Amino acid sequence: MKNLLDYTLSELEAILSPKFRAKQIYEWIYKKNAENFDEMLNLPKDMRANLAQKFYFDPLRCVKFEESSDGSIKYLFALKDGNTIESVLLPMKEVEVDEGGNISRHARYTICVSSQVGCKMGCSFCLTAKGGLKRNLSSGEIVGQILWIKRANHIPYERRVNVVYMGMGEPLDNLMNVAKAIQILKEPDGLAIAPRRQTVSTSGLGAQIKKLGEMDLGVLLAISLHAVTNELRSKLMPVNNAYNIEAVMDAVRGFPIDMRKRVMFEYLVIRGINDSVKDAKTLVKLLHGIKAKVNLIYFNPHEGSEYGRPELADMLKFQEYLRAHGVTCTIRQSKGLDISAACGQLKQRSQNLSPVSNDGDKLTDTQKSKS
Repeated sequence: MKNLLDYTLSELEAILSPKFRAKQIYEWIYKKNAENFDEMLNLPKDMRANLAQKFYFDPLRCVKFEESSDGSIKYLFALKDGNTIESVLLPMKEVEVDEGGNISRHARYTICVSSQVGCKMGCSFCLTAKGGLKRNLSSGEIVGQILWIKRANHIPYERRVNVVYMGMGEPLDNLMNVAKAIQILKEPDGLAIAPRRQTVSTSGLGAQIKKLGEMDLGVLLAISLHAVTNELRSKLMPVNNAYNIEAVMDAVRGFPIDMRKRVMFEYLVIRGINDSVKDAKTLVKLLHGIKAKVNLIYFNPHEGSEYGRPELADMLKFQEYLRAHGVTCTIRQSKGLDISAACGQLKQRSQNLSPVSNDGDKLTDTQKSKS
């Protein structure tokens, strides 16, 4: 059987007759949250039966999730082959209600998705890297993470979410499937998540950054930089041996970006390693001529890590130097510190769990954790 979520609308139209049935199926899956073909009542009964024999659209099952006191939720999903991946729902802004009881601003969310089972980049600070790469996710397995999380959290179809390809795996090491997922997600008859709401985060695969740019999908780009010298970056991120800082910067300068947007540089701040004002000075020089925004990220401690969480004072000094020299800089608000927030942590802590219901509310107490 094939995963129906792997198909773009045009691909589905090409294999169905009459082709207008493809839009009806898209609507049932992405807008009406159908869970099986029997619910698609405007399709002929024999067609529903035929589709059920050839396709499925439930590529993953939640085996555990942890909810933080800050509202962020981390999910561990089991795939059809038994492999597991992680995804995260991040509440960005809470709903606001006026004096009359009417919603003046809807809640806003970001969903962080995985692109691979494991990862081969080998970053020394990342738990996911410890298990190596097992396989790429299909485009439908990527799309399925957003679809499941929106359903489980009752996020209405018309409420758009931001999507960040920043979970387990290196998105540009699975470029074709990630690019197809972007196209499926932006389909107006599907989830209708515009490319400007989708961010691809990469550890710096220069050649693949160029290929992504040539596709001109309209997505935002985030670079996981994390160091300002090749010596340190190679220690933290072995990929730097293939694509050093200079190669990454050259690739970024050629990437098409909306005039209203900036290239995001993710900078994981590690205590005593890359948190000095001297590092900030070098970073300013590296970003010269690039329309950039720097996102400073607290290192999230996990079991067995040799690195420590930076001090707030050092984070603020770093930020202040960048801002004083014309670089837009934010400090990412840490979320999920009371749960398995580090990438790969929930997976590591949850070995040997069996897949359960597609409905998160039906998880057992041992599979569901709320802090």
